[in-house]
Amino acid sequence: MSKKRQTPEQIVQILREAEASGEAVEVFCRRKEISTVTFYRWRAKYGGMAVNEARHLKDLELENGRLKKLLAEVMLANDGLKEYLSKKA
Repeated sequence: MSKKRQTPEQIVQILREAEASGEAVEVFCRRKEISTVTFYRWRAKYGGMAVNEARHLKDLELENGRLKKLLAEVMLANDGLKEYLSKKA
């Protein structure tokens, strides 16, 4: 699993497997070839979530990024129009 991005669904499954294994986090992470920092970051973000909730969170994050980009483009166009109209008057 190293050097590869995990989907939210895979992350939730890995976290559940870690809980079920009962072994130390360091040992589990070594076996799964992930860093303990990554594990704890995943657990902070996805801990206690169901697979469909993690998928929904990822979808919302993507939509939020798209909306932020769209807002920035509209604000830039708006500023350009304001500047144009102030020079014209």
